[in-house]
Amino acid sequence: MSTININGKSIKQPESILPVDNGAFRYGYGLFETMLIKNGNIQLLDYHIERLFSSAAQLLLQLPKLWSPDWLEQQILDTARKNKLEHLARVRLQVFAGGGGLFGTDVAKPGFLIECFPIQEELLQLNENGLIAGIATGLNKSADRLSNLKTCNALIYAMAARQAKTEKWNDALILNTQGNVIESTIANIYWVTGGKVYTPPLSEGCIAGVMRRHIITLNPEIIEKTLSVTELMQADEVLLTNAIRGIKWIGSIGDKTYTNTTTKKLKR
Repeated sequence: MSTININGKSIKQPESILPVDNGAFRYGYGLFETMLIKNGNIQLLDYHIERLFSSAAQLLLQLPKLWSPDWLEQQILDTARKNKLEHLARVRLQVFAGGGGLFGTDVAKPGFLIECFPIQEELLQLNENGLIAGIATGLNKSADRLSNLKTCNALIYAMAARQAKTEKWNDALILNTQGNVIESTIANIYWVTGGKVYTPPLSEGCIAGVMRRHIITLNPEIIEKTLSVTELMQADEVLLTNAIRGIKWIGSIGDKTYTNTTTKKLKR
């Protein structure tokens, strides 16, 4: 029986109760961070906290003063320990808007939920076999002031993932309203052409991933530019990154196959 954390209180999962009028349930009004705990440490914690606080401000959520970075870190680690998962775990911290209507005063007063899930060490390694991917159809993401945020309003990703399952892909790629490739259902995307590494800029509408930020910081030679479907199909390599899985390479999209030489260098 797993333990979750709701607003700082540890609760056994079958006993957990959230208010039915919370903003995330009613409107998708909320945020979440998916974090990796390894050997008792939250990986890329500063980036996660910075993104959470910045995104909350953009969504006009008034975070309580109690929610300091140090306090939230302790809440996350305590929840992991109570689940005996402090060695290796995936943690989801979800911040949800308060109850009532969108024009009420309580909607700006958020709550939070922390969940922990076990993962296997193999998930963190570079995949030996390339992923099979495809391009989601009929689901184009707009590039607006909310598109870079990791919000609870994730229906486009859920439906793209359902397409991937139907088509027997490992992941589906998302297009924006201009028809450019911007990300996958769970990761930022990069491609390699002529030995140079590229990734779509945030202005294209992709999530501002913490692993994306980390990799670009370590590899400032990565070039940001738009990715057309044509250029995707002409690339030498295509790779994906997120905060849990790290770097994964795509082996094929349709009949097109890719290598992973540069991807291995980035992983190292």
